[in-house]
Amino acid sequence: MKYILSSILLFSSVFVFAYQNTDSLTYTLQRNKINQMLDARHRKFGDFDESLSKKTGIFGWKTKKDMQRSMDILTAIIKTDNDILKETKTLLDFKTYQQEQITNKSQESEDRSLAYMRTINKLQTQTELLNTQLLEVRKSQKFFQLVAFALGLALAAILLFVFRKISAK
Repeated sequence: MKYILSSILLFSSVFVFAYQNTDSLTYTLQRNKINQMLDARHRKFGDFDESLSKKTGIFGWKTKKDMQRSMDILTAIIKTDNDILKETKTLLDFKTYQQEQITNKSQESEDRSLAYMRTINKLQTQTELLNTQLLEVRKSQKFFQLVAFALGLALAAILLFVFRKISAK
């Protein structure tokens, strides 16, 4: 029984580890995606710094076109920031989901183990009860054997007595 229980727990843990590897891969891919977006933001911020120092107007002034280019870069940075926040939220939600899954799996495993222990205890109790009943049956069987032997002996004595009475006549 112990070997069966050990085998079941071993096989269930193999599937849990395989599931966790898939989740870890997804988590890593999401983290890489966020890191790429952060790198893109860093490059855009470098472009923004460059656009601030660019002055293509007359007398070294900034033109309206220069300012529009800087604003477009800032808009792109803001969009990238929003996307980074969305992806980070997705990553955090995924991490929360992973933690909930781990908690659920451990709870299921604990519940399953408790159910196995209850079943084992119930079977042990039934085995003890059956052993007790078997001992009682054996005791009563011995008693009935003694009673049957005594009745058989009494019947043999009566028959012997009757046979002697009949033969004495």
